[in-house]
Amino acid sequence: MTELNYGFPPELRLKKAAEFKNVFTNPVKSTDRYFTLLATQSDSDHPRVGLAIAKKIIRKAVHRNVIKRTVRESFRIQQHTMTGIDIVVLARKEALGAPPDVLRQSLEKHWLKLVSKCASS
Repeated sequence: MTELNYGFPPELRLKKAAEFKNVFTNPVKSTDRYFTLLATQSDSDHPRVGLAIAKKIIRKAVHRNVIKRTVRESFRIQQHTMTGIDIVVLARKEALGAPPDVLRQSLEKHWLKLVSKCASS
């Protein structure tokens, strides 16, 4: 039995503008009061995530960083349930005051929803 790796290496991240643009062009969406997630199928066999937490929405860097850490942690734990999908996470203003465990629960629902939507499309 192989042990699952819960790391977050660079190949699991969207980094280039072209990679983000590919997701923004024809996405599958999942939205709630805290996040909007956009996703598309990719050619790779592993999921990748990109963060687009706008300064206009979440003004203070401290708050943006808390949200980013929460998203990364949730993705890191759930990455083994996803295959071949590129996801961009956008935070909404309500995410600012929410506790991290509420944000994690919200993200877990989004991951499951996007995997099933992308598989069916």
